[in-house]
Amino acid sequence: MTNTQIKQLDQDYIAQTYGRFDVALSHGKGCEMWDFDGKRYLDFTSGIGVNSLGWGNELWLKAVIEQASQLAHTSNLFYTAPSAQLAKKLVNASGLKRSFFCNSGAEANEGAIKTARKYSHDKYGEGRATVLSLVNSFHGRTISTLSATGQAVFHQHFFPFTQGFEHLPANDLEALESRLAQADVCALILEIVQGEGGVCALSAEFLKGVQALCQAKDVLLIIDEVQTGIGRTGSLFAYQQFGLVPDIVTLAKGLGGGLPIGAFLLGEKVENTLGKSDHGSTFGANPVSCAAANAVFESIDSAFLQQVQHKGEILRQALEALPHVKSVSGMGLMLGVEFDETVKAADVVAKCIEKGVLFLTAKTKLRLLPPLIMSEEQIAEGIKVLKSVLVEM
Repeated sequence: MTNTQIKQLDQDYIAQTYGRFDVALSHGKGCEMWDFDGKRYLDFTSGIGVNSLGWGNELWLKAVIEQASQLAHTSNLFYTAPSAQLAKKLVNASGLKRSFFCNSGAEANEGAIKTARKYSHDKYGEGRATVLSLVNSFHGRTISTLSATGQAVFHQHFFPFTQGFEHLPANDLEALESRLAQADVCALILEIVQGEGGVCALSAEFLKGVQALCQAKDVLLIIDEVQTGIGRTGSLFAYQQFGLVPDIVTLAKGLGGGLPIGAFLLGEKVENTLGKSDHGSTFGANPVSCAAANAVFESIDSAFLQQVQHKGEILRQALEALPHVKSVSGMGLMLGVEFDETVKAADVVAKCIEKGVLFLTAKTKLRLLPPLIMSEEQIAEGIKVLKSVLVEM
């Protein structure tokens, strides 16, 4: 099929909820992709941070094929090896106690919210169910995770939204301390780097203060690592760079290396909060997705993470040296570029697509989420194209 034919089928038969780029992708290998007409693209998106090992990784592909040929789905009424093995890896790597598997980041955050409210209700009774999040956050597109999302642009059309959520300014400990004094809060959920909100990293001082306040008030600290987790920021989990001890951690995106999987990890306080029939998921812990995630874990060791940090710094420095760039935010290989007022990130993305390089946007910023395996040579290639576009603007 051709690019034109694919686009026409999409327009005719798929709900038109996405503002797609003008590209129909056919296949990929490593950090490169091709459309149906044979044009090659260098990818700095990795499926919005999902394809952490790129395309066609041999270890990942072998694990997926072998598991799909043996056992594709069972439901959670039966035990399977891939989910048990993955749960052990996640617990050992995170320092938390138990894992629950689902299918997406939104579902992981839903499960974390349910756990927090049940923990508080079990211990304190009614009247302590408020979940706090931060302005500029993004936690999903279900009704409840939209309510947790601290961006007004998402609070449209779908009223009434779920009650019991409030948004506080980021990096403002006084606001948090004042709100916790009302004694009706069960949890605070935050992203170490606010991805959809513009790739904005929270300050180390704020994060340290948040943990102290939450521990003092027995308010659960939920860290949303849906986009930052599994090596994206240069450590397996972003919170590990700040010495944090979260009560619940949520994961998705890069966990499956390309297949849909989400998870939330339960710390000591809440490891037994959810009992039989308190939560569930038909497709959660799918054996093929879990096998894929196990392969991702086998690939991401300390040397791999050091390379992510190294390449992230190379990319940051190269971006800071480009024309029209005001600032670069983020961590590791999760970066956002703020341009001066003469340049629009969406225009930059469109022109780079024409020249065979794929980028993303986050609000008014250019967003970069390349596969974690991207080489220094490929980074240089992408920067060269980006520079050529910016020089022309």
